[in-house]
Amino acid sequence: MTPQRLIGTTRLVTGLILFAYVLSHDLNHALGLISLSALETGRHIFIAFWQFPPIRYAFYLSILLHMLIALRALFLRRNLRMPPGDFFQLTLGLALPPLLALHVLGTAVANLTFGVDPDYEYVVWSIWVAQPHYGLLQTAALLVAWIHGCIGLRSWLHLKDGYARWRDALYAAALIVPILSLLGFASAGRAVAELASSPGWVSTMLAAAKLPDAAGVARLYAWLNAALIGYVIALALVLIARLLRIWLRRRRAIEIRYADGHTVTVQPGTTVLEASRIGGVPHAAVCGGRGRCSTCRIKVISGAEHLPPANDDESKLLARIGAAPGTRLACQTRPIGPVAVAPLLPPMAAPRAALGHSVQHHGQEREIAVLFADLRGFTRFAEHRLPYDVVFLLNRYFRAMGEAVNASGGRVDKFIGDGVMALFGLTGTPQEACRQAVDAAARMSINLDQLNLLFDQDLKQPLRIGIGIHVGTVIVGEMGFAGAQALTAIGDTVNTASRLENATKEFDCQLLLSSEVAALAGLRLDDLTPHDIPLRGRSKNVMAYAFDDARTLKAEGLKGKTPRPDAAPGLAPVESS
Repeated sequence: MTPQRLIGTTRLVTGLILFAYVLSHDLNHALGLISLSALETGRHIFIAFWQFPPIRYAFYLSILLHMLIALRALFLRRNLRMPPGDFFQLTLGLALPPLLALHVLGTAVANLTFGVDPDYEYVVWSIWVAQPHYGLLQTAALLVAWIHGCIGLRSWLHLKDGYARWRDALYAAALIVPILSLLGFASAGRAVAELASSPGWVSTMLAAAKLPDAAGVARLYAWLNAALIGYVIALALVLIARLLRIWLRRRRAIEIRYADGHTVTVQPGTTVLEASRIGGVPHAAVCGGRGRCSTCRIKVISGAEHLPPANDDESKLLARIGAAPGTRLACQTRPIGPVAVAPLLPPMAAPRAALGHSVQHHGQEREIAVLFADLRGFTRFAEHRLPYDVVFLLNRYFRAMGEAVNASGGRVDKFIGDGVMALFGLTGTPQEACRQAVDAAARMSINLDQLNLLFDQDLKQPLRIGIGIHVGTVIVGEMGFAGAQALTAIGDTVNTASRLENATKEFDCQLLLSSEVAALAGLRLDDLTPHDIPLRGRSKNVMAYAFDDARTLKAEGLKGKTPRPDAAPGLAPVESS
């Protein structure tokens, strides 16, 4: 395990231990809604668990390590610009020690040093009745600790599979737990205030608490002041050390250039993600720059020789998403010389983008099968229909064609007017791609017949389609802009498939299949003669087979029987519009 991985794991484990402590403490407070005795019974269970020696030492060690890791992270930051979530988590975490110092000294330390028995009657009386301003301080500490822990827990969980299913429940719990805790504390406070009005109750309660004498109290406050001063000094030393390191490295500044024209000057060893934040360059980082996602990934345009090799964790993550050569994680890449980079995801990338994509999303040549299908005469049909009827029928048609493509293992690329473009073989072989495309054409024909049966009363003439399929090398990648960016394919193969589909009008057939597709799909077409088809924009003609009914391919050319039209998958009878 690398040192960085070890530190990250330690941070997570210690954070979970501390969050478990805060959660159990808050749930204990909630018992105040029942009664003071229930609150005290819960305290005995709480103490029995957390004071069990192995758990107690693990808890104390977690406090120390978590604080040291936080100070180390503050020291290592090249700048203090960070996303709002990171800022709040860091600020709330740094605010916790001074907020909790008095409570810890007055309970745990006083118990170990002077034998004080801080039961809930004493604690609630002291901060609800005797010194209410301390009650406000402890309320703030409770909320700060809870919010800090919830932010950390979300940053760990929101990239996990299944988080979306549990997100609403987790958010509800994050809201309900502190509310119940504060209500339980308020209920206990009112009960203690009522008891305190009884003659002699306060003196009896204080005697049972075994409070230290005046000298002991003075020692506790002296320790409190020393702890606060020491904490401030530690923070100041960390900040001074940061400034000293920046001053020492200033003369070795390097430039990081971005594809959009931005240039940021930083010190060697600054990550590219930190450079983006220093220079105000929008840069996605769903996990907050902790190397647990890939949304900050960049393409190294130049200066690769100035980058240290990727560590094991970065290499594994890039391999997992099938990253193209020259791709690095911005949060893990620390240039030692000038480089030029281009972020690969939009700044507001969603968590799903953290899982990465297959290689073709970055742009890649690949041999695939492309299918185009288009409705015949639909424009004339739409002229005499209400807009709602047209949209309703088109959506049913798109659903039927899309289900045919999906069932065959293809991907619907886009719907163009009343046409469909589909891709096959993005992850398989050209042979598989062609078999899938042929199967999709047969399923489309079957599903179209089913549609015609459903809308028999509304259609003067049955719906007809033309389908063209071709196979060849295309460029596959994510193309578009902002929210309109999507995986698609471009190239001569796409144009050829589209023109084959258009040529079905001339041949008055349902399907035109290029001879390359037929050969790779292994179709037995010895009885058919291919047509030599000239296509606009191509210097060479295309040899293609014409089929009046694409359903015959499923019976003759592929394994399996042709399903009955009334058994098309995924289509349920509906009332016609």
